[in-house]
Amino acid sequence: MNNLPANFTPLRYTPAYEQPTPEEAQILKEIIEVLTDIMKKTYASEGHAIRSVHAKSHAILKGELQVYDSLPDYLAQGLFAKPGTYPILVRFSSQPGDVLPDSVSTPRGFSVKVAGVEGDRLPGSDESNTQDFILVNSSPVFPQSPQAFLDGMKRFDMLTNKAEWFKEGLSKTLRAAGKVSETLGGPDAVMAGMGGQPEKHPMGDTYYSQGAILFGNYMAKISFTPISSNLTSLTDSPIDVDQDEHAIRHLLQDFFATNGGEWEVGIQLCTDINKMPIEDASVEWPEDESPYLPVGKLIVPQQSSWTDDKAAVADDKMLFSVWHGLAAHRPLGAIQRLRKDSYKASADFRRSKYGSTSNINDVK
Repeated sequence: MNNLPANFTPLRYTPAYEQPTPEEAQILKEIIEVLTDIMKKTYASEGHAIRSVHAKSHAILKGELQVYDSLPDYLAQGLFAKPGTYPILVRFSSQPGDVLPDSVSTPRGFSVKVAGVEGDRLPGSDESNTQDFILVNSSPVFPQSPQAFLDGMKRFDMLTNKAEWFKEGLSKTLRAAGKVSETLGGPDAVMAGMGGQPEKHPMGDTYYSQGAILFGNYMAKISFTPISSNLTSLTDSPIDVDQDEHAIRHLLQDFFATNGGEWEVGIQLCTDINKMPIEDASVEWPEDESPYLPVGKLIVPQQSSWTDDKAAVADDKMLFSVWHGLAAHRPLGAIQRLRKDSYKASADFRRSKYGSTSNINDVK
């Protein structure tokens, strides 16, 4: 771990760093009501129960997580405490709670379910041996507060089931505005979330957890960064999402028909609670003070990346949640706390229609 910043000292977690507010319970209740409304709208219009966020999958892939050997103590924590290899399932997705043409260009998700994980579980974790990581291709896009998170969900609810031509037109306008914004210092997160995500190849992107998690004795954020040359060559590579409603899915099918890929797992440790708060997930932790440090890599081999049968299991019956996993990786902060029951409410709606599974071997 050479070239660490001077005085690099990870902070040990203390409960004093978490500060729940009295309003969180009411806000959670309203969030679940909004998510339920989104699911009911899409079920009524499509006849299919889908996720209230990240409803559309682009690829469903199997691979493995390799945990590196000889990690320093502050990185050898939880799942990464000892070297090993674990089977994984990866789901690429788009953010909205309805299945839209890819010309409505929103942030993309990268969810990983790690199987065969042993150790003390998170309270309420309803899967016995998995560790889930949920990331998106921007850092950060979470709102500043629980109320802002609720307001954002209400905006998505308002747009759910609106005419596709309206959303496509809005997306093109926001993408054009985003190009202008990028020249002035970077695309706006709200703009991207509403349809202004730059149309870049998803295989070249780095994906971020945004919210913080407990990392054994410490606190951290996570990234998955492309490291194989066939992925890094695609970074910032433009794609056309306007001519094919499933452009990204078809792009990834073509890619994985002849390619695999590798991503490095990076851990960014909190070293200053004021500059790197856990309660405000909208704050980007400065990498010059705490860089993402490598702890392992994801390896996904060449394979068929999407079929209806795969989607019937991974999309309909599986729940990816930051609250599935080890107690050593408990999610931290207000937004992460709100995700626990809201994700479960979304999954329960689908489970009532299709059943459930957490076994990645059920995905053929």
